[in-house]
Amino acid sequence: MSETTLVKGKGTELAPEPILEARNVSLSFGSVRALVDVSVTLAPGEVTAIVGDNGAGKSTLVRCFSGIHRPDSGDVVFEGETVRFSSPEAAREAGIETVHQNLALVEDLTVWQNLFLNRELTRLGFLDRRRMKREAADMVKTLAVNVPEVTSRVRRLSGGQRQAVSICRAAGFSSRLVIMDEPTAALGVQETARVEELINRLRGEGHAILLISHNFEQVLRLSQQVWVMRAGRCVAGRRTAETTGQEIVGLITGAITS
Repeated sequence: MSETTLVKGKGTELAPEPILEARNVSLSFGSVRALVDVSVTLAPGEVTAIVGDNGAGKSTLVRCFSGIHRPDSGDVVFEGETVRFSSPEAAREAGIETVHQNLALVEDLTVWQNLFLNRELTRLGFLDRRRMKREAADMVKTLAVNVPEVTSRVRRLSGGQRQAVSICRAAGFSSRLVIMDEPTAALGVQETARVEELINRLRGEGHAILLISHNFEQVLRLSQQVWVMRAGRCVAGRRTAETTGQEIVGLITGAITS
């Protein structure tokens, strides 16, 4: 695999060639400039974190990656090609899956029905329920997710189990990049640990993970690269091994400049 030097940040540590790049991405909503010339890179087989205060532009940038928003200017490059996704479905077809903070699960459906929602398998013009249940069970087993039977309804699952189903759905369909927006914000200690184990497993299998989190300890624990946003701009990038929580806080508040 070819390598490139991280431009922003300290030191000269080599990082893998990016799987996704934002190049001078800008986006406005009326008179509000939500993103201003944002440039970040994400590498395969790594967890990349984007941090910042509320309103910094993190979620807006993620929505540009996942096909919800289209930038006014700048480019999003995925696997070497400039892309302009017209919808989340287009981003998913390209290999970008998003685990939203609200999980986007249908509580009255079962685990297997949620996993195959909008991806239903058919046979002779009819839903192939048996195959979907079988593949859903294999998917859950492969990812070692602590989830009950795939025939269980989502409304009966705990918060951690629901999060696991959402992550399983994102990672189970040949995704190259999995975006996670505050994946453990509403979870307890044990459930958070299980989700973090799953994130590390996905990284070990070669997935690129984009993590949005306010938990700096979690960011330092899981990520290999951190980008800091403030007021719609990306103000700094750091290899995680070369920074500290104190420096990240300083970059977010503006007490430290890149």
